[in-house]
Amino acid sequence: IHGVWPDKEGTMLQYCKPKPTFIYIKDQMLDDLDKNWIQLKYPQIYARDKQPLWEHEYLKHGSCCQKVYDQNKYFSLTLRLKDRFDLLRTLKIHRIVPGLSYTFKEITDAIKTVTQTDPDVKCTKGAQELPEIGI
Repeated sequence: IHGVWPDKEGTMLQYCKPKPTFIYIKDQMLDDLDKNWIQLKYPQIYARDKQPLWEHEYLKHGSCCQKVYDQNKYFSLTLRLKDRFDLLRTLKIHRIVPGLSYTFKEITDAIKTVTQTDPDVKCTKGAQELPEIGI
């Protein structure tokens, strides 16, 4: 998971007012996020304690849906969407695995089986990795 970004008519919203207060996540939600929305830039103990990525994502993007989703609901929605559109599992089912090369069409067709719409696939020219898939 990178994030859940609200948009309005195709425009990604960010840093909306009023700026919400981030409340440190604990209990089961902390364990679920730590397992599914890994903060790779930080050592695990620091990441769980200070929660820098989750705070950033909530303040930047979650702020734009706070009238509908409070912080807990924002993160719960994120985890539900991750499970609903399990992209890693979907790619694996379609025999798209790390270490091999695939066409853009092979990747988008596989993703469309769960999203029913074209994904936003980010590629880096010359790189042998798929850095991001937006749905």
